[in-house]
Amino acid sequence: MAGRSGEPGVSLLERAFRMLRALPADGIPIAVPDLARAANLPVSTTHRLVAELAALGAVERTPAGVSMGLGLWELGERSAVLRQLREAALPELIELYEGTGENVHLAVLAGRDVLYVAKANGKRAIPTLSEVGQRHPLHTTGVGRAILLTRSAEWLDAYLREPLEAETRHTITDAAKLREVIATEAVKGWAYTRQEMTLGNISIAMPLRERPGLPAAAIGIVAHASSADEVRLLPLLRRAAAAIEQRLDAH
Repeated sequence: MAGRSGEPGVSLLERAFRMLRALPADGIPIAVPDLARAANLPVSTTHRLVAELAALGAVERTPAGVSMGLGLWELGERSAVLRQLREAALPELIELYEGTGENVHLAVLAGRDVLYVAKANGKRAIPTLSEVGQRHPLHTTGVGRAILLTRSAEWLDAYLREPLEAETRHTITDAAKLREVIATEAVKGWAYTRQEMTLGNISIAMPLRERPGLPAAAIGIVAHASSADEVRLLPLLRRAAAAIEQRLDAH
């Protein structure tokens, strides 16, 4: 698809941000024409943005293509999410991984998505699609659904008016059914998804209490559906969430 030209009302800053968001999350360099296509921008505009952002250190340009630069990493490290929330959570995420051997995530609300900001895993953990810095739909992930449990009725109404995309055949895409699941899980205080993001995986997640200056957040465990022991995992998750809350309160 050719990139849009002109785009009345769209600032250069917005186009630059759109281009940065289109950079591959795995860090593999991408050719400028492919980046322009991914960002839905004209190739000429993308060339100009890449040149200016490379001079600022925001992107790195090599013969292999364009990738994210250290300048963006430096800015990201300054954010309140990483400085407060991640630092409070990481010790507990590591302990939770050591106690379960499963993938453990910390994620925050980012529009209609959940953004992964920290992860603890190892050789024993099963492969997952979620990586730090990546986004996934709220309704398909355990941490995303845990965040949905904390949203107001008005917020949920607006969220459920938009189509719910399916990641697997098990993803809940019916708004009425998802609303019912959220109401049931909100009473329990934790969310459970089964093969809704990745076939063969389950996720148990719990929201953290919201605080001024920090986005809504949740922690979760991802395990293999055939061997996950929710009875054992849930108390460990609850203890980790409580410990993170204590660290944030003491900040």
